[in-house]
Amino acid sequence: MEVRGGSGGCSAGEVSFQVLVVPLLASDDYEDQLEEPLLGGNDYEDQPEEEQLHLRLQGEGQLEDCCRSQLLLEGGGEDAFPLRRAAPNSTSQLAIVGSNVCPIESLDYEIIENDSLFKLEQDWRGRGRGQIFQYVLLKWTLCFLLGLTAGAVGFFNNLAVENIAGVKFVITSNLMLSRQYGLAFAIFAVANFVLLMTSCVITAFIAPAAGGSGIPEVKAYLNGVDAPEILSFRTLVVKIIGSILAVSSSLHIGKAGPMIQTGACIASLLSQGGSKKYHLTCKWLRYFKNDRDRRDLVTCGSAAGVAAAFRAPVGGVLFALEAVSSWWRSALLWRAFFTTAVVAVVLRALIDVCRSGKCGLFGKGGLIMFEVTSDSIVYHLVDLPAVIFLGIFGGILGSIYNYLLHKVLRIYNLINEKGTACKLLLAGTLSLFTSCCLFGLPWLASCMPCPVGAEEICPSIGRSGNFKKYQCAPGHYNDLASLFFNTNDDTIRNLFSSGTDHEFQHFSILLFFITSYFLGILSYGVVAPSGLFVPVILTGATYGRYVGMLMGSRSSLDHGLFAVLGAASLLGGSMRMTVSVCVIILELTNNLLLLPLVMLVLLISKTVADSFNPNIYDLIVRLKGLPYLEDHAEPYMRQLTVNDVVSGPLQYFSGVEKVSNVVHVLRATGHHAFPVIDDSPLTDSSVLYGLILRSHLLVLLKRKAFSETCSPTGATALKDFSSDDFAKRGSGRCDRIEDIELTPEEMEMFIDLHPFTNTSPYTVVETMSLAKALILFRQVGLRHLLVVPRSSSRSPVVGILTRHDFMPEHILGLHPYLANNSWRRLRFRRTPLVKVLKDWLLDFTRRR
Repeated sequence: MEVRGGSGGCSAGEVSFQVLVVPLLASDDYEDQLEEPLLGGNDYEDQPEEEQLHLRLQGEGQLEDCCRSQLLLEGGGEDAFPLRRAAPNSTSQLAIVGSNVCPIESLDYEIIENDSLFKLEQDWRGRGRGQIFQYVLLKWTLCFLLGLTAGAVGFFNNLAVENIAGVKFVITSNLMLSRQYGLAFAIFAVANFVLLMTSCVITAFIAPAAGGSGIPEVKAYLNGVDAPEILSFRTLVVKIIGSILAVSSSLHIGKAGPMIQTGACIASLLSQGGSKKYHLTCKWLRYFKNDRDRRDLVTCGSAAGVAAAFRAPVGGVLFALEAVSSWWRSALLWRAFFTTAVVAVVLRALIDVCRSGKCGLFGKGGLIMFEVTSDSIVYHLVDLPAVIFLGIFGGILGSIYNYLLHKVLRIYNLINEKGTACKLLLAGTLSLFTSCCLFGLPWLASCMPCPVGAEEICPSIGRSGNFKKYQCAPGHYNDLASLFFNTNDDTIRNLFSSGTDHEFQHFSILLFFITSYFLGILSYGVVAPSGLFVPVILTGATYGRYVGMLMGSRSSLDHGLFAVLGAASLLGGSMRMTVSVCVIILELTNNLLLLPLVMLVLLISKTVADSFNPNIYDLIVRLKGLPYLEDHAEPYMRQLTVNDVVSGPLQYFSGVEKVSNVVHVLRATGHHAFPVIDDSPLTDSSVLYGLILRSHLLVLLKRKAFSETCSPTGATALKDFSSDDFAKRGSGRCDRIEDIELTPEEMEMFIDLHPFTNTSPYTVVETMSLAKALILFRQVGLRHLLVVPRSSSRSPVVGILTRHDFMPEHILGLHPYLANNSWRRLRFRRTPLVKVLKDWLLDFTRRR
């Protein structure tokens, strides 16, 4: 929210200071208003006001560690004090990005329109034929390069994980064969510990934004939130290396989520046009130095990441459309499909190389795709009750998974607040605990005799296989070790395998399901690149196979098919995606005959899970405090006007402004846009001329486009500038007012802002409902929305709406009486019976 005081133009009057709200991080659930702060356990509203400000600005140095040089989002800044209102503001310009707390900004998709160079340079349709052809050709060329790079990185990730983890399992298995069990466990645990800690160290100290899956950050970016370093080159390198090491450490995490952020990073870097610092830039790529084209390419990058992770090109496009993108159009669909098609071709070509045995323990490269189900699937009406049960219970399990993961992540946030040492200690503890589970639990299973006529060698010695010998006698195998003592991909292959109905025991499958369910919850959230897709698929496959074992002869479906349906049901219950998950599952298994059953189980599981809580990525976005704009307006927004959430007076500039005034305002505030108002003597009355960006003002100051007289210079001011001077730099880079040096003589000069001002900014009248303003703000992709008065006798601008003014926490902080009018899904709530049972259990526990 912009709250400013007026400034003089050609006059030498002083500029009044800016009032700023520095609010708390967003609550985790809009329906539980201000239940507790995100990054701490103290009751914020009970603190004195001075301590509230201190709590909002502290973070144990994490702000400096992440990006002190970055400016806060509209209305941000460090030299500020809280606005005293009846209710506290509860939004924030800070969010958890990766594993650190960082300031965030908004992306600006608006085209600047005036009579200067901006209009023609930003709207490619107004250029000449040659430039249009060049622009369109570059778009497709970048998509081709994106697909080529993402496919190569995806193949390299799989190759590296299978070889690193394979060497670890081979060494451990050889020691097990010689009955050196203690040494085998020591090597296994130490290898896992070193791999995970290396991943955590490089993430914590080099690129904290690379922590986690990256999907919430990409989703927020495509919604218009620009957090520093999330798509930088440093993040890309750490994401690739850290993901390989973390997944190889046998932690229950996946590489699909990190691969999605990797694809987005590659796309962002390609659209930046190289580096001027190292003289690696191309003049042609200047057309893409804007948020609109970069957003489109990042969307293609996220689709390419899914395609590279699962060899699912169509599923990748649908995932980008369904899960991460906030704006979509048919032209983007075409380019995204082309990008994922290139990924599929690259993967196919590289896997063909592995068929000659040149990829080490990666074998023939078939582990990316689980081509393991039966070629002929027959199901009847009598099988539908089991499939419906899979969907219902999968939805319940998925919602419980989300609930528990959300609570665990809140605890991890409190631990991570205490510093890097606590982050590493948490990761090390989880690594040792996981190693103990993976190595120790298979000893609880009884050995089984090798099946007669098995296609695989039994018992299998080494890295993979359905028949792990482990501690068993010759001719026997440990089925639980075949699940635990493997990479996640190999375990999923074992569970999806057809014709293996009698190779696993009930106890082994049940124990593995419980363990993988909770290990997946505990493992996500460490300060390392980690994904949720593969752990959820693994746990769901185990759940599905166990249901198939319980059905026994009452169903004609293969247990491997039950495993596929179980994975789909848990994905639908946790991720809440239907179309994209359905296609990904079909592309993973390479079997179109599964389509009706997968569709049915996904629809049921999503419907059931939606009755309890939101999808996991929405929960994490809120938990991180990212200001994500939903595609719907809350009912109470119909009861408010835009004037109810903005305050004045407003800080603005005159058309011809004194340099000292501009410098003073830029140093005193962190605003990213300022209205330009023409006053006397330029006009008879105050007139809104337009909106000028902070970044453009910094360029003008840096280039010293000054004049000695307080008069408009007109188009002559443009002769020393090109569109490249005002092009947006890469993510996280910006000029700072502190770096610009001006002499006292220059401070007394003037700047003509007219040629550089957006003369047609989006405006709304102050009586417009907040709901209508939100729809306009989100659909157009705005960063600033000017509020103008109904009466012409007042100042031409009432205030400026930004992203945070539409956040429910901010609105309900100003108008708490509207909390009961929030939009609520049809969800099951805590009933009196549940409360009675809970009180009885607590009382029983105390007596014991």
